[in-house]
Amino acid sequence: MKPEELLFAETHEWVHVSKDGDNQIATIGISSFAVEQLTDLVYLELTGTGTMLTPGEEFGEVESVKAVSSLYSPVTGEVVEVNTGLSDQLDTLNADPYDAGWMIKVKLSDDQALSNLMDHTAYQKQCAGEH
Repeated sequence: MKPEELLFAETHEWVHVSKDGDNQIATIGISSFAVEQLTDLVYLELTGTGTMLTPGEEFGEVESVKAVSSLYSPVTGEVVEVNTGLSDQLDTLNADPYDAGWMIKVKLSDDQALSNLMDHTAYQKQCAGEH
């Protein structure tokens, strides 16, 4: 996936929405900016399938040699898939955060939260302000 096609939360999670029949599925991960800020990743824990999430609710945490950072859901819905192999291959987040580095997939129950997310240009401006 191209970052320019994604939506972003202020907390550095990205979202890609696709259709699966009548359902909208949000694929969620963390941005390359977030991965760079965390530096050396050592641990990842993600919620399980069936978990109901609302915007701002934790769906896991990522730990680096510097800090432990919570991962926050940018959407409302049910976790339908988890990238379970990711915690054993944390280098994937460095190498490919927008494709192989996806974390969870959520079946949206309300897509209103998407209107609170930033496009790539707005997200780039936020990141520039954090350097």
